Amino acid sequence: MIMSLKKFLIRCLRLKKDFASLTVVGVGPGDPSLLTIAAVEAIKNSKVVVFPISSFEKRSFSAEIVQKYIKFKKKIPIIFPMARKEFDPDEIWSNAVEIIVKIIKNKQSVVLLCLGDTSLFASSSNILRIMHKRYPELKTKVIPGISSLSASAAFINFDLAKKGETLVVKECPSSKSELTELIIKSKLSKTVLAIMKVGKRWRYVKQILKSQRIINKSFIALNVGMHNQIIKNASAYMEEDMPYFSTILIRFD
Repeated sequence: MIMSLKKFLIRCLRLKKDFASLTVVGVGPGDPSLLTIAAVEAIKNSKVVVFPISSFEKRSFSAEIVQKYIKFKKKIPIIFPMARKEFDPDEIWSNAVEIIVKIIKNKQSVVLLCLGDTSLFASSSNILRIMHKRYPELKTKVIPGISSLSASAAFINFDLAKKGETLVVKECPSSKSELTELIIKSKLSKTVLAIMKVGKRWRYVKQILKSQRIINKSFIALNVGMHNQIIKNASAYMEEDMPYFSTILIRFD
């Protein structure tokens, strides 16, 4: 009787372990050495790896980070909108969900790669939102990754938040007035600012940093963890534009 119960429990555990599911994996900002053990294990245990690309002609940064672990995996690239006007975001997310669900229902576990961390400006959150709504019975898991924000701060020994401080993480405002207001309010409250996805907005951002006399207190972090990484004081950056993967860190003290 005891032996039969033991066998039954072992069988149940095996079934649970083998049950196909979706795992969203944060793969860090770009440097493979920043992958977590949990991320590597999840990728190794998956049957299929899904990753985002901006178009069928372009590379996948997230796939390149884990390329040594996915050589013999089934790989499925999916175009993510990345705020591009020619794509309908809801249609893209819905199609991605249906692709993933079809694989899971075929009893194959799926890993969805997410650049950086899964909770910070992550497109994968849209996949999970739709999936949980349409297919609540399917098992999902999220594995966090090191964000470009954390990596940037570590490279320059920048405290994102000290005791009693407030950290505000915000996508770069698209208007000069909004950015100016944000900086003025943050300066008065001594809030630490992390402004992400600066890109082509750098032209007027630089002007505002100068006019507010804080450009020497600001640090830029571009393509963190990648071969063309740049981390320096904002005043030393002479280019007119920044790449998509760009962050400005500001402390008002």
